Amino acid sequence: GLREEYFRRNRAVDEDRKIEYKAAVKIQSWFRGCRVRAYLRYLNKMVIFIQKWWRGYRSRRYFSKLVETAYFIMKMNFYNEMAVRIQKRWRGYYVRKYIHNYYALKKYLEAISVNNEIVRSELQDYKEMKENEEKRKYLEKKEKEEKYQARKMHYLLSTEQIAGIYNSPFRKSPDPMELLLRKSKPLSHRQQQTKSPFDYELYDWPTCKRPPTFSTAQPLPPTGRQKPQGPFRDTTEVLRQRYKPLEPTLRVAASINSPPEKAREEMKREEWRNHIHDNEFLPFSSYHKNQKYDPSIHRSGKYGQETYGIKHFREVQPKKWVADK
Repeated sequence: GLREEYFRRNRAVDEDRKIEYKAAVKIQSWFRGCRVRAYLRYLNKMVIFIQKWWRGYRSRRYFSKLVETAYFIMKMNFYNEMAVRIQKRWRGYYVRKYIHNYYALKKYLEAISVNNEIVRSELQDYKEMKENEEKRKYLEKKEKEEKYQARKMHYLLSTEQIAGIYNSPFRKSPDPMELLLRKSKPLSHRQQQTKSPFDYELYDWPTCKRPPTFSTAQPLPPTGRQKPQGPFRDTTEVLRQRYKPLEPTLRVAASINSPPEKAREEMKREEWRNHIHDNEFLPFSSYHKNQKYDPSIHRSGKYGQETYGIKHFREVQPKKWVADK
């Protein structure tokens, strides 16, 4: 009975399917016929309109040519549109049948997703490794700084007689800094480096205008001995005085062919310029080598003497005197 019922139901469904298929075909044929008839009516109207237009302006040549061109363009547009539709249908059919493979594309996308997961996991591992490395470096740096501070503050270590600041009597256990102070050693004093007198080259001296012409050999290394006691000047100062530039006289500075009056006028202009723009005095004594030379009042200005008694004398304030005198 179940077999017969199954066969009967399948037969009824098949008959209904055939009826529905015939109804769909009938509807499609009716719709396509209506659409074709409407398009033909539109073409007939266009042809009738063009014929009326052409008959009305039959006497004009250029308009007849224009109508023919318009009609030709309309036909070509219609043919092109139909050709595009045919090509579209054929290309879609060809691609779906021979080129596009749904299962191959699905397999390719699955492989891409697997590869993405692998790359993501590797990047996550690399990120965790870098974070751990940075954390380890930070902890090492912090530990180094703590050890350095402990060595630097080793004098705060508590003794048997006096408790340190980190070893409070109110704490049950000593501070971690106190334990670190017990393990670390105090810092040693740094040895002061003695400056060699041959550190500067000869052409770096402020009194020299250009490099010397004599041969400069490499100086010997310092022996490390201390400066001898007594009124001895520094070696660099002695060399600076020995190799100072030449100051020519009037006879040497003036040319042989120039008259003496011209040379004297040049020397007067040089003296006047040096008088206005004062040169800094460089004493040879090592006692004043770190002090800047203060020029006098009448030579301190750029163009002449300063006003008298404004900047160079102390103000009198009797209210601040200790006594009446």
